[in-house]
Amino acid sequence: MKKLITLLLIANTAGVFAQKLDTLTVEKIMRDPKWIGTSPSNIRWSDDSKKIYFKWNPGHDDADALYAITTGTISPQKVSIAEQRGLTADGEWNKGHTQKVFEKNGDLFIADIKTGKVTQLTNTEQREDDPVFSGNEQEIIFKQNNNLFALKLNGGRLKQLTNFVRSPEKKKDAETLNDQELWLKKQQLELFDIIKKEAKEDKLDSTQAAALEPQQLKELITGGDRVGAVKISPDGKYITYRLTKAANGVKNAIVPNYVTASGFTEDIPNRSKVGRASSSSKMFVFDTRRQSFYPVLTQDIPGIKDLPDYVKDYPAELAERKKANADRQVDVEGPFWSADGKNAVVVISAQDNKDRWIMRLDPVTGKLTLLDRQRDEAWIGGPGIETSAAGNVGFTDDTHFYFQSEASGYSHIYLVDVIGGAKKQLTSGKWEVQTLQLSNDKKTFYFTANMEHPGITHFYSIPVSGGKPVKITGMKGGNDVTLSPDEKWLAIRYSYSNKPWELYLQPNKPGAKAVQVTHSVSAEFNSYAWRDPEIITFKNRYGADVYARQYLPKKADPAKPAVIFVHGAGYLQEVTYSWSYYFREFMFNNLLADNGYTVLDIDYTASAGYGRDWRTGIYRHMGGKDLTDQVDGVKYLVEKFGVNPKHVGLYGGSYGGFITLMGMFTEPDVFAAGGAIRSVTDWAHYNHGYTSNILNEPFTDEQAYRKSSPIYFVNGLKGNLLMLHGMIDQNVNYQDIIRLTQKLIELHKENWELASYPVEDHGFEQPSSWADEYKRIFKLFEQTLRK
Repeated sequence: MKKLITLLLIANTAGVFAQKLDTLTVEKIMRDPKWIGTSPSNIRWSDDSKKIYFKWNPGHDDADALYAITTGTISPQKVSIAEQRGLTADGEWNKGHTQKVFEKNGDLFIADIKTGKVTQLTNTEQREDDPVFSGNEQEIIFKQNNNLFALKLNGGRLKQLTNFVRSPEKKKDAETLNDQELWLKKQQLELFDIIKKEAKEDKLDSTQAAALEPQQLKELITGGDRVGAVKISPDGKYITYRLTKAANGVKNAIVPNYVTASGFTEDIPNRSKVGRASSSSKMFVFDTRRQSFYPVLTQDIPGIKDLPDYVKDYPAELAERKKANADRQVDVEGPFWSADGKNAVVVISAQDNKDRWIMRLDPVTGKLTLLDRQRDEAWIGGPGIETSAAGNVGFTDDTHFYFQSEASGYSHIYLVDVIGGAKKQLTSGKWEVQTLQLSNDKKTFYFTANMEHPGITHFYSIPVSGGKPVKITGMKGGNDVTLSPDEKWLAIRYSYSNKPWELYLQPNKPGAKAVQVTHSVSAEFNSYAWRDPEIITFKNRYGADVYARQYLPKKADPAKPAVIFVHGAGYLQEVTYSWSYYFREFMFNNLLADNGYTVLDIDYTASAGYGRDWRTGIYRHMGGKDLTDQVDGVKYLVEKFGVNPKHVGLYGGSYGGFITLMGMFTEPDVFAAGGAIRSVTDWAHYNHGYTSNILNEPFTDEQAYRKSSPIYFVNGLKGNLLMLHGMIDQNVNYQDIIRLTQKLIELHKENWELASYPVEDHGFEQPSSWADEYKRIFKLFEQTLRK
């Protein structure tokens, strides 16, 4: 009875008790999402593995609060402010996982896991960060103002290890004399005994002073370049660092903000555009014994001069680049050291995104030896593989290094012997390893993968030597797992297609029962029978299986209308058995189905979860296969459900907005109406990191940009187009949609509208804006597709 009263109080506080969602309207589903219920987030374990902390808001308060459970008592309790102050931050463990060192508010702390005692190591005005244990665990190595320091744990001695300076120390006056001054000084010394005597005394004094002076740290000259990636080897013999030279002449866009507290228009500094100059960097090794530093030698990397295939489409550029025969710019990450300090590995990425090398580093000479090369004429990517960072890598023992690669067509785990070079693929199949973690004892890999179905993720284990993966989780849907520090428990953030995320607790054993901890969803949300969209496949024109969610009406409207929803981000997986990132669109698709529409939500070419070929299928042509998948989806609906091919619309945001524009402009006989939200209209005006991967650069591969940018195809518009864009969008700038609008005006197009949202960035925040844009989209479909 007491539990029931508590639940009633919570429901009443939330303002949802006794409310029922009989029918869906845009106003109801686009409210502040708290009406649905706030799922737990920011899951983390206590250091002793006895508690799980998470953000939650069961009472629909103004802000989420910190809650906790124990492995023995799973009733969530609010965490007091006093307890929150004492919580440790993320940090680095010692080898035995008995101590953890971490940074908090710019100072260093060490936690003893057995006793629970936390000791503050520093209390300074300067900020200390990136603390780690030294190889022998007798010192804490940390950074302060980019310099490396060592703090002895027993005794407290602090030692500076590096001395980065912009330029060498100024020479003494005597060393800066010109020829005339040197001659006169020499003459004085020759003529006068008193000068000789003083010179002899000065030399003696300086010799004695030098003998008494402490040994000075070697100056590491930066020349004004930015210092980063400062690391020390476990045995303390080598310190590696990276110097990055900023690119010159990079111009950034500005975003005008019109609705401001001052009453004046204010400029928001924004990003650069694709094709901007890139910074360059070099990695150096500092030998602490020889007090010498030298570069990591990248000029002999296999394929360092290789040109991408696309340059063949530009003969003049190809000839020019062949003549230059220049090394490609690369970024070096690491090094990653074996525990004994005898072996080091670096991960190197080409700035043109076509190559990733894993190489053994000889710290004595700076020379590199190839262990693995992954070449991709599209671009390097995929789960656990990064083009701007190392990805999931490390040593399993002193001679074996693990990494992920798409060499087989899907991201899998590989192990290489850094001495002999022998490589072994540990996992295989037409599925992806999406997360990867090495166990504390370095004998087991834990990973998340979509092995059973592209849209189902489970948590697995496998020995580091290889073998058959063992499935640990059992609930069908999305399993986002946080492993406890002692590796005995799983905190699982689980969801299903029509059920938002909840927290579960499970022992780290195959087949063990997962116990639900939170119950977040409101009674109002549960009062509507949300569809469990069927996940289907259809063949596209190239013979590949395309996965999609379909929402079927109980009774189709006589006009037999259909709508295609296009997810954003490009590389994102939408068609899963888990709660969608696009939960508002999930609800809107239910609303459309209630009103007689057949809805299809497609994981088009370039979506995540389906391997390398699918990921890179849009290389040099966005709006190609990703768009024809939508067209082939329409064909499927027409053939399977008798949808009227003249009554089909589509909508989506960001990349989905881009596809909507391309559909309306280049497939005008397929799509009668389109709602394009925060759309990219010209890829030459988007950011560098994302766009250059897929389309190279506008001035080196203009063909790709002309094929891929909607602004070049505006004249094809026949149907009814609604564009919606936030005016302070710092991702896809408002300028994008304004340029397209001007093109529509110049081409005398009339069947379009632009809805602007003055206070919205890329991701809308105000419920009034969400409701307004989706009411407009619904009105568009009602007026054009249900004739």
